[in-house]
Amino acid sequence: MPGNVWKGSISFGLVNIPVSLQNAVREDHIEFRLLDKKSHCQVKYERVCKKNNKTIPWNDIVKGYEYAKDKFVVLTEKDFEKAALATSKAFEIEDFVPAEQIDSRYFSKPYYAIPEEGAEGVYALLREAIKETDTVGIGRITIRSKQHLAAVRALDDAIEINLMRFADEVIDQSDFDIPSHEKPKTQALKMAKQLIESLTADFNPRKYKDQYRENLQSIIDAKVKGKDIELTEAEEPRPTAVIDLVERLQASLKRSGSGPQPAKKAKTKTAKRTATKTARRAHPAKKRA
Repeated sequence: MPGNVWKGSISFGLVNIPVSLQNAVREDHIEFRLLDKKSHCQVKYERVCKKNNKTIPWNDIVKGYEYAKDKFVVLTEKDFEKAALATSKAFEIEDFVPAEQIDSRYFSKPYYAIPEEGAEGVYALLREAIKETDTVGIGRITIRSKQHLAAVRALDDAIEINLMRFADEVIDQSDFDIPSHEKPKTQALKMAKQLIESLTADFNPRKYKDQYRENLQSIIDAKVKGKDIELTEAEEPRPTAVIDLVERLQASLKRSGSGPQPAKKAKTKTAKRTATKTARRAHPAKKRA
């Protein structure tokens, strides 16, 4: 079990829940090291002073804030601890807001909140209350001397604390040229909805693989064996022209098996009577004895 990211308590009103935070996700990347091109000797990062080009030991390195050109004020670990003193051990839920009101861009990194011994009952109480009210708790939490906006959400049996971005960290879409007032044609929209319905399925995250990572691992495995492999290069996608849009949608629906099927022609009353008379002539009824 990995070490605690944070240990403190979640509070709402006068209720306190002692918890510890554990990572809810893990990074899965292929790691590389920098090498000299000729000798393959590993290259180290050096902490070099800009003035005299000398390497500085870690013990002699401090954190400084540049308040004017080439002028710094130095902050010590005690300064950071002092700034976090009032907020480092408590996470107070300031508001409960409807879950659907939170834009996904605000969410940053999820953690599991694990209840400390003896806090299981009140932990379950908060979890179920959040589920039944379909809300998210919002507050501020300080982790490693940095304060974050955070959301408390119910996730199956667990309470999740998801670090969030503050409002000034989210770029507004109005900064970009987006066709917000452009309305699609009714026929095209209808077919697009049909296409979406034909491709709709339950979310299964295991279905989606990191193809870049798999390709990279294949190349590494081949190089270890002194071989080389060829991978097919993806085609550059081109935007669908408006004039071709309906045609492309029809082709997409046909490929998905959801295209419009030719309707069976209903027989009219006249056609039915004609068919009945024809059958009687072909097979006249036997006369009664």
